[in-house]
Amino acid sequence: MATVKLENIYKSFGETEVLFDINLDINDKEFVVFVGPSGCGKTTLLRIISGLEEVTSGKVIIDDQDVSNAPPVERGISMVFQSYALYPHLSVFENIAFPLRVAKVNEKELKERVFKAADILQLNDRLDFKPGQLSGGQRQRVAIGRSIVRNPKVFLFDEPLSNLDAALRGDMRVELAKLHQNLQTTMIYVTHDQIEAMTMADKIVVLRDGVIEQVGSPMDLYHHPKTKFVAGFIGHPKMNFLKTSNVEINGEQLTTSISESTSISLSVEVADTKTGDEIEVGIRPEDLELTSDNKGLPMNIEVVEHIGATVILYGSVEGNSDFCAVLPSDTNVSPGETVHLALEPSKCHAFNIQGQALYRQVD
Repeated sequence: MATVKLENIYKSFGETEVLFDINLDINDKEFVVFVGPSGCGKTTLLRIISGLEEVTSGKVIIDDQDVSNAPPVERGISMVFQSYALYPHLSVFENIAFPLRVAKVNEKELKERVFKAADILQLNDRLDFKPGQLSGGQRQRVAIGRSIVRNPKVFLFDEPLSNLDAALRGDMRVELAKLHQNLQTTMIYVTHDQIEAMTMADKIVVLRDGVIEQVGSPMDLYHHPKTKFVAGFIGHPKMNFLKTSNVEINGEQLTTSISESTSISLSVEVADTKTGDEIEVGIRPEDLELTSDNKGLPMNIEVVEHIGATVILYGSVEGNSDFCAVLPSDTNVSPGETVHLALEPSKCHAFNIQGQALYRQVD
């Protein structure tokens, strides 16, 4: 078992409060990702779990034991940092073995654990190399190996891929996912990159300004965002938002026009919304289709990106100059043109002026 429970966590640095009433349950063997913009508190929360930061108030419970005041070495955790922090004068073998030598593990067991970690991370043929002879991805694997040999209950990762180039980041995402499957250990991972969160996590924790906005599986957050912030943060390219005050409420049915030729009806929870209120309709770029009947959303195209399997259009719709559509690669359009886009109302989202979702999407 390697469960983590956070109860009523508050954290302040002097008079500056950075975390507010954080409550979270992390199950055994889960891969949990903390995601959010810079300054949202995700790294501070990870450091609190590790014991590198003290809580101002609240509890950190690992395997049903309150470790809020325990030093890091007594928490059964191991942390991989953004910087590799390898010893340049030591071989890969000795870098991985370093925590075991500090713990005075006997040589036979030490070698077994290092070779096992090297085998998992495909570093067997690099054990005699120095860090300066390795690629960035290999150095990060050595840093991970140094954590594996400690046999921790919980792995903590603090933006471990941010120093790698785009191609290596993609490769390392796959390797970390495989590592989790092989080790079957609880992992908590911090990133500001929602692509990393979506591709690796069992559970995503979205933070904003020191509070948890939403917790759920990647696809739950994608299909059922509870706030406009989560809707705009999860998914790439980000969700489009169109403001409208032309709202009619009939029971739990909301109808609004988002252009002269496009009116949509949504099943909503409208307890705090009434006819005439301003709302925002959210439309994911990948849910739009090109139509030739001139009855869809009129989009003035400014930029066209051809990225192989798809074409991404950037431009303006109904005065919104930050609108995006993802279409098939054979779409033949150019900057300066106006196209019309059809949408499926059941795939749209609605948010009130406070940014709260007005309805639960039904699959």
